[in-house]
Amino acid sequence: MATDTLDRMKIVIYYAIWATICAALAGLVIAGLHTWLFSYIPSRSGLIFTMVSDVVTALAIAAGQGAVALVTGSVLARFGNPLQRTVLLGLLLGAFDFAMYFLQMAVPSTELGWTPDIIILAVATAAITLLGIRSQAGSGVTS
Repeated sequence: MATDTLDRMKIVIYYAIWATICAALAGLVIAGLHTWLFSYIPSRSGLIFTMVSDVVTALAIAAGQGAVALVTGSVLARFGNPLQRTVLLGLLLGAFDFAMYFLQMAVPSTELGWTPDIIILAVATAAITLLGIRSQAGSGVTS
């Protein structure tokens, strides 16, 4: 029993790391696109400042999403719901982030502000994590 819980938690930890990496990559790609294509930067120092601030923001948001994935996955594991398809879940999270960031960058009127954006990203991370629940009854595994 303890080994089963430990195995589920290992999966959750690896998933949280993977989700953080996927979210960070989406944010870094958008940071590059924003800096090079969507920003007017008259000087080299302005370019560097914009790129660094975008990268730091993307990494901070990705870390927060990784924490949400860890907490959500831990709660699921605690109640005996192991995660499955975690690689795809991480990729889905990265795709959602990319789509949301790109939409906000390309259509500035869709930008809601920091608080709603963070809430949307946290809820999306939890919802995507919940997609990975494997039901014990339907899995064909007996305990």
